[in-house]
Amino acid sequence: MRAEDRAQINLERQGFETYLPRYQRERRHARRRELVKAPLFPGYVFVRFDLDTARWRSINGTFGVNHLICYGDRPAAVPEGVVEEIVARMDESGLIALEPRPFHQGEALQIVSGSLSNCRGLFERMADKNRVILLLSLLGRQVRVQAPLNVVAAGA
Repeated sequence: MRAEDRAQINLERQGFETYLPRYQRERRHARRRELVKAPLFPGYVFVRFDLDTARWRSINGTFGVNHLICYGDRPAAVPEGVVEEIVARMDESGLIALEPRPFHQGEALQIVSGSLSNCRGLFERMADKNRVILLLSLLGRQVRVQAPLNVVAAGA
């Protein structure tokens, strides 16, 4: 169990209202791929409480919590509307719908993992929502290559 899950369970047992936004990501292990629910902000859980009446200092001693984010000796408040905006992006399964990062045609990209790691190329188009098509210079000519979106980074 991840620390966020422990923190959320223990905080809710103490009567705090929590929110742990998650999204669906692909995890690869031993040549297998599976979809898992991952925290949108790893290491963070949103907690709602009244600063004047809640026993909020107990949060720092809660199993799974590292510490509250504070300004001085007071907990930091998330700006109005931020959590509501995240909640508005939830789909019917309770996960946050993320859009793939859009690249512009001709943008310089680098493959950051896999057999073509460190190869640089130009973004041509999205093959589908999880794959991009790049133009790479290989062996003195332009080669069109399809790569997973999660192995490509901007700035070559």
